[in-house]
Amino acid sequence: MNHDESRSLYDRALSVIPGGVNSSVRATRPYPFFVERGDGAHVVDADGNRYLDYAMGYGPLLYGHDMPDPVRSAVQSHASEGPMYGAPTEVEVEHAEFVARHVPSVEMIRFVNSGTEATVSAVRLARGYTGRDKIVVMQGGYHGAQESTLVEGEPGDVHPSTSGIPESFAEQTIPVPFNDFETINQVFEAHGEDIAAVLTEPILGNNGIVLPVDGYLEHLRDVTEEHGSLLVFDEVITGFRVGGLQCAQGKFGVTPDVTTFGKIIGGGFPVGAVGGKSEILEQFSPSGPVFQSGTFSGHPVTMAAGYEYLKFAAENDVYEHVNRLGEKLRRGITDIVEDQAPSYTVVGTDSMFKTIFTRGGPPDLDGACEAGCEQRPDCPRYEHCPKDASDIADAETERWERIFWQEMKERGIFLTANQFESQFVSYAHTDEDIEETLEAYKEVL
Repeated sequence: MNHDESRSLYDRALSVIPGGVNSSVRATRPYPFFVERGDGAHVVDADGNRYLDYAMGYGPLLYGHDMPDPVRSAVQSHASEGPMYGAPTEVEVEHAEFVARHVPSVEMIRFVNSGTEATVSAVRLARGYTGRDKIVVMQGGYHGAQESTLVEGEPGDVHPSTSGIPESFAEQTIPVPFNDFETINQVFEAHGEDIAAVLTEPILGNNGIVLPVDGYLEHLRDVTEEHGSLLVFDEVITGFRVGGLQCAQGKFGVTPDVTTFGKIIGGGFPVGAVGGKSEILEQFSPSGPVFQSGTFSGHPVTMAAGYEYLKFAAENDVYEHVNRLGEKLRRGITDIVEDQAPSYTVVGTDSMFKTIFTRGGPPDLDGACEAGCEQRPDCPRYEHCPKDASDIADAETERWERIFWQEMKERGIFLTANQFESQFVSYAHTDEDIEETLEAYKEVL
């Protein structure tokens, strides 16, 4: 493939944009390709190269790059009537009503402008509602670029994970390993009266794709209720992608007190949201004492796109299609990995997938999970499959980024550029696309 135009654009970008990109995950080696346009399940770069896209905007593009006609019409209609107003509109009420009808935890919802803004607001809400300061998060979980969750370390030895954040911020955050019952119990025994909330993704989606082991989410629900803390699910990635319109909380049957959203809930436009029980959400200003506001919150174009996005999914076979293709892809990769790289682990559920370059495995794979790790105790891979973020970090992450991603790109397959970010199947993908992708996996692995 020729990449001269992308290389030239990156050279220009380095002069005016820090690192040449506006989001650090786009800084691929040796330089990113620059997208000119999307086309269904594909993107076309500035040099005319065409790629099957499984990044899908890092999650929000449930329909690929071609919006369904009702979504396109709604976006065009609202955009033509004026960009925004600084006043409420009917479509934000309709969108809120739709979400509240379908997501188990949501009685009320406040729309914001990004997943980061949603989790920032949720943390503030939890602290304001409970009158407590400490937040428990999962090691390696990602909740946006916010001071309260950009931390690393163990309980009792926590530090900011980036420069620019005072140590005092980290003092109020307690990171624990995902899927670790013992540590969460110890933390609540030591700090239960001071913990405002446990903030977790129901599935780790920014550190591979790590599903909860049996009973873990239920245990978080129980321990937070016992100590008067809130359970906050970050469904920015999983929301309206895992578990259909009920989201991951519906799939797992665990209802949090508060849920954060992003990505699909805005139909591919910038968005975030905080939903939950009315008695908690009403603590937001102007009805309560927890200040939250935003000029572009509930933006009419975003609200129209998100509302029509979800309506279309409710009225068509969207989830049946994407979940079937997701399973087909994971099954195919699992078969390839068993033959060519048996130490690797295929992960994912519904329309999410990833191959983790884990370093070990059992001598016999008979009876192993067939379409992605299910955290099944009777699976022979159970002791080897990732249980938390540290297991992902211990994988061959450099091989993924330096060799595997590059080779897949040269075969016209656009995957997320590192070992950690999730990948997604869209409504625009076809069975033929899956077969083409599996052939590329065979060649590269």
